Amino acid sequence: MKTNSNPQWRWHMMLWAAILLQLWPLIFMFSASFKPMDQIFQASLNPLPYPPTLENYSYVLASFPLVQFTLNTFLIAAGVTLGKLVTSILAAFAFVYYEFPHKEKIFHAILLTFFIPITVVSIPNYLLIAKLGLLNTPWGVILPQLGDGMGVFLMRQAMRNIPKALFEAGRLDQAGGRILLTRLVLPLIRPSIAAIGIFFFINSWNEYFWPLLVLQDKGAYTLPLALQMFISAEGGSQWGVAMAVSVLTSLPPLLLYMVFQRFIIGTFMQSGVKG
Repeated sequence: MKTNSNPQWRWHMMLWAAILLQLWPLIFMFSASFKPMDQIFQASLNPLPYPPTLENYSYVLASFPLVQFTLNTFLIAAGVTLGKLVTSILAAFAFVYYEFPHKEKIFHAILLTFFIPITVVSIPNYLLIAKLGLLNTPWGVILPQLGDGMGVFLMRQAMRNIPKALFEAGRLDQAGGRILLTRLVLPLIRPSIAAIGIFFFINSWNEYFWPLLVLQDKGAYTLPLALQMFISAEGGSQWGVAMAVSVLTSLPPLLLYMVFQRFIIGTFMQSGVKG
């Protein structure tokens, strides 16, 4: 009696190969940060440092003002995240629960901003920030990023999943828009707010191009800028030190994503429930 061969193992092997390709840069970064320089070149494909060393981290913490750069990055990322959340929530609430002329056209115009490269708007934003005298300040980095079309779209989709009967009941009780937003909508979409907030925070934390244009004083640098400055100062030859800096720079967003990944994935999945 013939039995059908199970092809699932082939798909599993392909999946594991794809996962390894995606994770290998992170594995190499973490492994090389614990290796001495000679071991990095002799056993670059070996993910296990033997013996592991903390010299790279000691050198970084002694010569790299990590706390200052981390604080700069956190303040900018927190400001951008808070601003985007406020504007996205208010705009999404208006698009879902109010009627006004050309509502759909305005919403579609906001969606078009997805397709505009950041380099197109960099020069106008730079000239505006320069006119306002905000160059080399955190506000110069934050202000042009206070609105986000993706945030408006995701918040709108989250609010559209709330049953209309709840709003009809609120209107019967003569609840205004502020009451509906603060007491009904925000508690129900709290997981989506957390997920989108983490998404905004990670993007802002890792941003390189726009802070590079605005920030000129090295004391105001964010971590991605400081990482590039540090690697350039080392001549690009101290791989172990560079990987140690990269690990310390990447840890906060990675930990945030690991903690809130369930909310993030759920938010993006529910964004396709209603068009």
